[in-house]
Amino acid sequence: MYAIIETGGKQYKVQAGDVIFIEKLAANAGENITFDRVLAVSKDGSLTTGSPILSGASVTGKVEQHVKGEKIIVFKYKPKKNYKRKQGHRQPYTKVTIENILA
Repeated sequence: MYAIIETGGKQYKVQAGDVIFIEKLAANAGENITFDRVLAVSKDGSLTTGSPILSGASVTGKVEQHVKGEKIIVFKYKPKKNYKRKQGHRQPYTKVTIENILA
């Protein structure tokens, strides 16, 4: 059994026990969260889809910790003009363990 959920503007295919890294949520480590925007659920070989979301379906998970992604270097320059700018960025993520799929 798996579900396709939407959070942070992205879609994730999840099963019970999966660990996913999603866009940072406003929840503390150790809290349980519920994803209500379930787009599809596959159960016993049959796929049920919503238009766009399934009513009555939800996915519960537990926030493990907040982490940062790999550093990305943003480098701008203009040739022959002595213009150089170097900037780094680390995207914040939330590590979530999927516990249950209700459909």
